[in-house]
Amino acid sequence: MIEIAGRKIGAGYEPYIVCELSGNHNGSLDRALQLVDAAAATGCDAIKIQTYTADTITIDVDRPEFTLRGGLWDGRTLHDLYGEAYTPYEWHGALFERARKHGVPMFSTPFDDTAVDLLESLGAPAYKIASFEVVDLPLIARVAQCGKPMIISTGMANEDEMQAAVDTALSNGAPGLVLLHCTSSYPAPIEAANVRNVAMLAERFRVDGGLSDHTPGIAASVAAIAMGACLIEKHFTLSRADGGPDAEFSLEPAEFTALVRDCKDAWRALGKTGFKREGVESASMQFRRSLYVVADVAEGETFTPANVRSIRPGLGLAPRRLPEILGRKAARALKRGEPLSEDMLR
Repeated sequence: MIEIAGRKIGAGYEPYIVCELSGNHNGSLDRALQLVDAAAATGCDAIKIQTYTADTITIDVDRPEFTLRGGLWDGRTLHDLYGEAYTPYEWHGALFERARKHGVPMFSTPFDDTAVDLLESLGAPAYKIASFEVVDLPLIARVAQCGKPMIISTGMANEDEMQAAVDTALSNGAPGLVLLHCTSSYPAPIEAANVRNVAMLAERFRVDGGLSDHTPGIAASVAAIAMGACLIEKHFTLSRADGGPDAEFSLEPAEFTALVRDCKDAWRALGKTGFKREGVESASMQFRRSLYVVADVAEGETFTPANVRSIRPGLGLAPRRLPEILGRKAARALKRGEPLSEDMLR
């Protein structure tokens, strides 16, 4: 279990839905502030950004390994892509303040020490480690030393790498940790979501599990709730038609509102195990089947399938009694529509 801004997050608590703004501000502070406003209106539990510059996350080098091949960003260099997508450090204060005005916590994914220093100065209540940085144990240690709850995405990581990340975070002072299953493809096909891994993460590493979801729509996120996810992270945009580095796998406001609603409804629907009758079923009890007189019966007349049947409602004798009642005689004259009771039997 972790706690962010007074909210407990973990097994047994309502799922925590994080709205990731990423680079969908399209280079405009005004749009970034609109994104915060729109995100808050969806009912999300927290808003997240990413804190880096092109020069802190990579370098500007003309070598093949610095160029992306395939997917949304085919042919772009890392430096060029991150130069478009980054959220300028000088915007952070305004964004945190706007989120505070809405009463929604904001935190971020830092990518180096300068990012951590900035976020600490702004009072970030938690930290996220991205999938690509799960192998950067010095960064994880630096973040953990802030003493804030941590969320780590596990995309591409093998079991040993995940264990090393968990051990590094907890041994360096992180007060709690959530591991997010993640398929690091942008967008990720729904058939590659593999949300059963949410439960596996929790069992294997003895921490709470969640999902960082890059699939289209909200189905994978809702399914993850059924697998025990306590936290869902999903990208957000004002409009996919406006473009942006992450727009294609981001939800628009109405869609994100549905994500929040459906994830929380799915969690409530899980309920508890057992066969105890629910109180809300009480009104329906009288409409279960029971034995009724379905044709007038004279005193002393034999009960047959023609005059006694199992029907709704449920005020008569139990249907299981029918075999023993057929062939017996009526103790008095009975009218069609009377529930059969013991005193009617001879």
